Amino acid sequence: MEIVGEGHTFCNLLESVLLEDKAVEFAGYNIEHPLISNATIYVRTKGAKKPEEALEEAIEKVIQREKELAEEFNNALQKWQGKSKKKTTSK
Repeated sequence: MEIVGEGHTFCNLLESVLLEDKAVEFAGYNIEHPLISNATIYVRTKGAKKPEEALEEAIEKVIQREKELAEEFNNALQKWQGKSKKKTTSK
């Protein structure tokens, strides 16, 4: 599968998540040239599921992890801002 407009950052993440799946035998990607080429993702499964299914599940996991990271970041930011305001008003 070819991914338009993505580089190593996203492809490496997707590859890592794919390899967490026990049904995936091989996952990798190739970018011929970073300035003129789109990334090509390769997925081979052990037969328990189709590569397309493994890819869909991996993308869902990436989306879920992004949501969790955003939530944790926002919680930490709010906590930090609350402490920062207390320090500023107590002086």
